[in-house]
Amino acid sequence: MIRIGVDLGGSKIEVVALDDDGRELLRRRVPTPQGDYPATVAAVAALVEQAETELGVHGRCPVGIGTPGSISPLTGRMRNANSTCLNGQALREDLAARLKRPLRIANDADCFAMSEATDGAGAGAPVVFGVIIGTGVGGGVVVHGRLLTGANGIAGEWGHCPLPQPAPEDLPLPVCFCGRSGCIETYLSGPGMAADHLRHSGQLLDAATIAQRAAAGDAACEATLARYEQRLARALAGVINLLDPDVIVLGGGLSRIERLYRTVPQLWPAHVFSDRIVTRLLPARHGDASGVRGAARLYG
Repeated sequence: MIRIGVDLGGSKIEVVALDDDGRELLRRRVPTPQGDYPATVAAVAALVEQAETELGVHGRCPVGIGTPGSISPLTGRMRNANSTCLNGQALREDLAARLKRPLRIANDADCFAMSEATDGAGAGAPVVFGVIIGTGVGGGVVVHGRLLTGANGIAGEWGHCPLPQPAPEDLPLPVCFCGRSGCIETYLSGPGMAADHLRHSGQLLDAATIAQRAAAGDAACEATLARYEQRLARALAGVINLLDPDVIVLGGGLSRIERLYRTVPQLWPAHVFSDRIVTRLLPARHGDASGVRGAARLYG
């Protein structure tokens, strides 16, 4: 069976086709229509249809979609997406009507976690916490190969927990798109790092540039990255205290900062309620393709 997965991101929409052994048969991506819900639905449907036509299986593949936010168990409509044009929309029904078949939708971080727990960096680990640190911040939980969604459909929504133990340099608490203040996402996303650097240095730089300049010895950028590491360690320590995962896998643009895998585990013992910590912090094996691979695996 060929499985189709779609990663509906804020900047790009990606499709992948996997065979039974998880081999990629095809992968394509297009820009996401910004702020335009009907155009987004059309773009997703077109990608799936084009992929199936190219593979000679038109209309016959199960389709899984990874999205920002999640589907409300109360209304059946999208909620909590930082791509706000999706919120309140019947995305599953609209796509099912366009593609003329039922489909499955999950949060993009859940799809990422499922991919990495199945045949990625967390393969074989009993409990995997998958983290996306990019334009937004999210998390997903896989236990013994099973994705946990939770009673309210929000399991793993780590990015909208408050940052633990705010220090003076964390104040004032930044306002999040969700309407709350001090969410982990406002500190640990790429825009969050950029905003923190601007507050402390007066320089407007993106996260990738901050990391590059820190590596080159820029003192202000090094200080920003050090604050980021302290916050990431505190935030992940809370996950370890609550979930005690065997593996934490990082994905998203900021996961490419190699020093995080060395420095953060050195910092989190101060905040973990244990005399030893064997949890491993690892980069995603499938990189930025992991979310779309996980979406394809929503059908097993």
